[in-house]
Amino acid sequence: MGNHFQRYAEVAQILARHGFGSLAATIGLGRLHPGPVSGQAGNVSNPERLRRALEELGPTFIKLGQVLSTRPDILPPGYLAALSKLQNAAPPVPSDVIRNVIEQELGATPEELFSTFSDTPLASASIGQAHAATLHDGTAVVVKVRRPGVVAQVQEDLEILANLAHQASRNWAAMADYNLEAISAGFAATLRAELDYLQEGHNAERFASNFANDSSIHIPKIFWPTTTSRVLTIERIYGLKIDDAEVLAMPVIDRNRLADQAAKAAVKMIFEDGFFHADPHPGNLFVESTGRIGLIDFGMVGEVGKELREHLGSLLLAFSYDDPDRICRSLLELSINRPAADRGLLRQDVLRFMQQYQGRQLGQIEISPLITQILAILRNHRLQLPSEMAMLTKMIFMTEGMGARLNPNFNLGAVVRPYAGRLAFERVIPRNFTRKLSRWGLDAADFGANLPDKLRRLLDTLDDGVEVHLRAAELAPLMTRAERIGNRLVAGMMVAAFIRGIGDLTAADLDRLRTWQNVLVTGGVGAVGALGGYLAWTARHSAGGQR
Repeated sequence: MGNHFQRYAEVAQILARHGFGSLAATIGLGRLHPGPVSGQAGNVSNPERLRRALEELGPTFIKLGQVLSTRPDILPPGYLAALSKLQNAAPPVPSDVIRNVIEQELGATPEELFSTFSDTPLASASIGQAHAATLHDGTAVVVKVRRPGVVAQVQEDLEILANLAHQASRNWAAMADYNLEAISAGFAATLRAELDYLQEGHNAERFASNFANDSSIHIPKIFWPTTTSRVLTIERIYGLKIDDAEVLAMPVIDRNRLADQAAKAAVKMIFEDGFFHADPHPGNLFVESTGRIGLIDFGMVGEVGKELREHLGSLLLAFSYDDPDRICRSLLELSINRPAADRGLLRQDVLRFMQQYQGRQLGQIEISPLITQILAILRNHRLQLPSEMAMLTKMIFMTEGMGARLNPNFNLGAVVRPYAGRLAFERVIPRNFTRKLSRWGLDAADFGANLPDKLRRLLDTLDDGVEVHLRAAELAPLMTRAERIGNRLVAGMMVAAFIRGIGDLTAADLDRLRTWQNVLVTGGVGAVGALGGYLAWTARHSAGGQR
């Protein structure tokens, strides 16, 4: 347990005090508490006791509870409801402590830095605390201040969580399918990023750039002269929280518009920008008097690469085609591991799953239940998703839940469908297809360039003591095969060079070569076809010779 013995003991005692002594024992903390103490349990439900235990454990565990509150693939509804109360649950930091942090970071008192500064916090979260202020030019801002000592405490707790996840994976059979160590690592990376307010400021500016042409979304401005890694000064947004009673009482047409507006912004982040807000709970979205949606709190973000976005688009569209084979391929493409699973069984599970959605288009399907079932299939076949997918899944669940609360008939699938279709189409348009051909050609050329060295090392190995006994009659067929392999490699390298040349020319100056694009792509495809035909002919000829 390294240097964290005292904190391990504290975690064990708090869990035991709230009635989770057996859990503490399962994850390797049994000897650090006196026994299955449950004095505070009473008639309180298990989910509520877990929420209280996490609050008592401090910022890292509060944030962990917030993340788990959005994981229906891991926890049942009762726990999700209880842990969702952690969203705004954190005791406030005294104002004199906040003032001291500001002066240490910015070299002046709040009165010198701002025209006004309120000692009463607007909000108090597990990582930091927000205060209203006014700049000297009259601009209303919010000053976020990181809690003193939180970095050291979070770092210690993250190391403890990593160790506990390892122990639970080994000793807790019920968690065997959840890859707790990967979940812990992803959570740690996200939380460490949240501790740096400079990073949050850069995240906000990136969102502002992505939504610069969208008047329906308001991303607040960052004021860098009064921003450091511990203090963030950001434009204040006025409005009602998107789940406020007044918003929910708005006319149906307005609520429907808000639901679509927020969902389109979320889907754009995923499928167009590849950079998304990973914590879009109602407290982070405001409806301004103009009807514009204001977004705040940019500490927790996620990124999705172009290839992953394309795979997601293909998977979502596959449900519209009732094609189990295409869904299986998409699931395997999404997975970061390829265990020796039975693809026949995977296809059967997908078929059973698809029967629930038979004949329904993507725009008629609720996304959250669909994703939950997909996650269950992946777990059953021990297929693991990239770490980015955990935050992405959380965002999708939050977005669909918020939309359904504003509009009972809201369907996220209808919003996703056009984006998914566009991504799937982009995979086969000439420009992108040519670039992929270029990459394939480069891989083939690299293989050809490295082949002599690999053969030399193989020969060195053979020289070191491997004896091969051949009869004279066996030598001629081997030489013939070697010659054919050499011919294939030469042909492959020539075609690869040609393909790469096409890709480089097209990517270098698309405007100048646009009129040649079809010819070049046709030539590239023709070269690949010729190579494939040659390889097939030689393979058949070789097989015939052996007969």
